[in-house]
Amino acid sequence: MSGSSKWQDLAPRVGSAVVLVAVGGWAAWMGGTVFLAMIAALTGLMIWELMRMLAPENGAARIWMGLLCAGVMAMTAYLPGQALLPVLLAPVLAGMSSVKDHKAIWLAYAPVILLGAFGALSLRATGLTWVIWLVAVVAASDIAGYFAGRMLGGPKFWPRVSPKKTWSGTVAGWIAAGLVGFGFMTYGAAGAAIVVVSVIMAFAGQLGDVAESAVKRKVGVKDASNLIPGHGGFLDRFDAMLGALLLVLIVRMVTDFLPGAG
Repeated sequence: MSGSSKWQDLAPRVGSAVVLVAVGGWAAWMGGTVFLAMIAALTGLMIWELMRMLAPENGAARIWMGLLCAGVMAMTAYLPGQALLPVLLAPVLAGMSSVKDHKAIWLAYAPVILLGAFGALSLRATGLTWVIWLVAVVAASDIAGYFAGRMLGGPKFWPRVSPKKTWSGTVAGWIAAGLVGFGFMTYGAAGAAIVVVSVIMAFAGQLGDVAESAVKRKVGVKDASNLIPGHGGFLDRFDAMLGALLLVLIVRMVTDFLPGAG
């Protein structure tokens, strides 16, 4: 790979990232209905992209499943706790009839989108601090991995699934996430465990990235869509965040590892 080709996607990636950070940051700051509406919209778009990959011949199903999942996510703010999981997973079963050849992928990955998105709402309900922490961990890991992978290269992390991801980028992502955790330990209310937790969350994000890469490789597409210049689709941009959010949701159910987020 030539020096120029290594970085040819950098400018559109940066431009798109600035817009995403601005819109997402504003919605997270506002919280409440604004944040709920953004997460619901993102859920619908990511489900639309997933259905687009798995059932490209079924345009109508993509639209109605996206709208259904966006509506379900919006409803979560008004549902009792015991109804949340059944309602969140109901669209997964409803979508099975629209996916002919990749039912197993739909059954495995659609819940990741829905539960990860709900994890974002759940984390925001604790306040803004831990949303900032998780976004910073995933972003630092992604940025460090991007630059280290292209500058250092080296052995591939999982070449059969994600041929561009290297061990140098993966480890650089862990280090960057640990530094974010150290910052929250030093200047916030978190203890030393937040450093380790940050690295684990970065790894969960990396697995989220690999999982989406595996889906794209299986169905033979380069990007989930072309909705975001330089990034492909929303799934391509938020795959790592979904992995981390899903782990946050699971861990928060069994521990109080985030101060004030129990």
